[in-house]
This record gives sequence, C-alpha cells and structure tokens, in this order.
Amino acid sequence: MSTHARTAGTARTPVQQAALAVGAVFLLVGVLGFIPGITTHYDTMEFAAHHSEAKLLGVFQVSILHNLVHLAFGLAGLALARTAGQARLYLLAGGAVYLVLWLYGLIIDHDSAANFVPVNTADNWLHLVLGLGMIALGALLGRKRTLT
Repeated sequence: MSTHARTAGTARTPVQQAALAVGAVFLLVGVLGFIPGITTHYDTMEFAAHHSEAKLLGVFQVSILHNLVHLAFGLAGLALARTAGQARLYLLAGGAVYLVLWLYGLIIDHDSAANFVPVNTADNWLHLVLGLGMIALGALLGRKRTLT
C-alpha cells in the first residue's frame, strides 16, 4: 500500500476540519477570557451573574462560568471532530444551542438575575452569527456526496 493511500484514508473531511477549527477557536476564547488585559476589568469577574463587568477584548461580557462554557464547548469540538458524523452533529447542535442563547439574550433583562451567563448586546449578535455559521457549516460540509 502506498503512502498516499494511507494518507488519503486518514485525511479529515471538510466537516471534521470545520468542527476542529470551531472547537479550537472556542478553546482559545475560553483561555483568553482568563487573561487580564485581554479581558478588561478582570478584577470584577464573578463566577456567574450580570454583575461581572469583565469583558473579553473590552466588548464581550464574560464570567468564570462563561469562560468555562467556552472551554468545554471547545473541547467538545475537538473530541467530536474525530468522525464526520460527530463533527456534523457538533456543528448543527452547537449552532442550535447558540441560536437559543441568542434568543435568550434578547428576551431577558440584562440587569436581572436571569442574566447569569452573563450576556450583553455584543454577545447576542455574536451568538446569532455563531449559530447561523455553525449550522451552515454542518449542513453544507456534512452533506454526503454522491458519485455521478
């Protein structure tokens, strides 16, 4: 068996590459959320609640819980990128979760206890883009190709 044949057999599909990339970005964002300077007002960060004034890149409101969710979501992406089916599921289900989070952020009062994640307007827009983007990646890259 040639080297080329083995390489082709173990190559990642586009949907696996996308899940791997999305997972890596979430992992990076989770780590960056714990770095003072990259996260402004770091000293005000709380475990959870809208009182946390810490903002990743000075824009996106974060808390310890929010950062831990990013880390877990990133690890899930890396783990589920192992197979095309799991990668597709990660992107579709993860995208759906982010669309629900976007709706949640629109509905709740950002100054109430319901904003435990916490989220702000910038987070809401990002969640919309992430949700739509992940679903698009999962749907478009996860389609089975037929030979003609």
